[in-house]
Amino acid sequence: MKSTLLIIVIAQFFCTSLWFAGNSVITDLARDFDLKPIFLAHLTSAIQFGFIVGTLVFAIFTISDRFSPSRVFFVSALLAGLFNLGIALTGVSGQQILFFRFLTGFFLAGIYPVGMKIAADYYQAALGKSLGFLVGALVLGTAFPHLLKNLTGDFPWRHIIYTTTALSAVGGLSILLFVPDGPFRKEAQGIKITAFLQGFKHRDFRAAAFGYFGHMWELYTFWALTPVMLLTYNIRYTNAGLNVPLLSFLIIASGAISCVVSGIISQRFGAKKIATISLFLSCVCCLSSPLFLYADSVFLFLLFLFVWGTTVVADSPLFSTLIAKNAPEKSRGTSLTIVNCIGFAITIVSIQFIGFFTDRIDSQYLYLLLAIGPILGLFSLIFKRKGIA
Repeated sequence: MKSTLLIIVIAQFFCTSLWFAGNSVITDLARDFDLKPIFLAHLTSAIQFGFIVGTLVFAIFTISDRFSPSRVFFVSALLAGLFNLGIALTGVSGQQILFFRFLTGFFLAGIYPVGMKIAADYYQAALGKSLGFLVGALVLGTAFPHLLKNLTGDFPWRHIIYTTTALSAVGGLSILLFVPDGPFRKEAQGIKITAFLQGFKHRDFRAAAFGYFGHMWELYTFWALTPVMLLTYNIRYTNAGLNVPLLSFLIIASGAISCVVSGIISQRFGAKKIATISLFLSCVCCLSSPLFLYADSVFLFLLFLFVWGTTVVADSPLFSTLIAKNAPEKSRGTSLTIVNCIGFAITIVSIQFIGFFTDRIDSQYLYLLLAIGPILGLFSLIFKRKGIA
């Protein structure tokens, strides 16, 4: 069973490296295709929107509950990798890049939530710890293209795209060959269009889901804008000389450690308690951002970003655990998928919302707006339902 979890974690890491592959080469894309600065927000929103549409389709047709999750994961990994290659085509336009990122996001819907479904089919007693490792792999996969960019700085940016596509294929194949359907899998019978709504009838499920939605308002916008924060600091303090790709990787990847730790300690203290503490701490980071983002001490600035990077995602596996435990057994995969769908829809609103205010609010105070999500999420967890464990 331990080897099964290891394979799922590695496969998740390999496949989710596709997620921010485009973001890691955004400066190269902007240079080669003469794109405007706002294209970063559009690029991130395109893959998020693709993921939203994909999760909606997967949820409505209960794909991960009706078909073998391992096979769904494999096919999705191959197709997501294939469309990832699209942005490396010669002569591709900005609109076509966005379309290829949309399609990549669409098939990531068969990777991230389906990976959690596979883990839930294998592990029930220690689900929080298992999902801690799994979401940690997602975080590393998300950060990995930034590391590739740093390591291949003198190589053509297309090599990053080729590498992430190859990793996705390997990840999908490893699930197909070495991870059969789990012993706790409950197969759904036929298409049930309303199955994705069943979980929301339960108060505990709703409380966890709304806490997760608040968390998602902050998470991906923070990840998308981490390089921007570092670049802005370099511009403000010209002697800082920060390595933006490497530091972007390290700050985002630091969340992988906190996911594993939060998953382990939740076994003793409960998923809700640790999720609430983590969401509160990330909310504090949002609210204190004006004090640190322009600090004239590089050490203080970077320390703050690392603290934010660890707290912003530590609650993610715990929300997934609460959602999975409180979802109907025969539609667990579908319930996870629809909650992901709504959560990632919120990320688009958040990214565009922050983008809209970028030129209207002093950048020192811009990230205060990210606190909106954690505050609403905390309200859901603390006041709406006290019985959730």
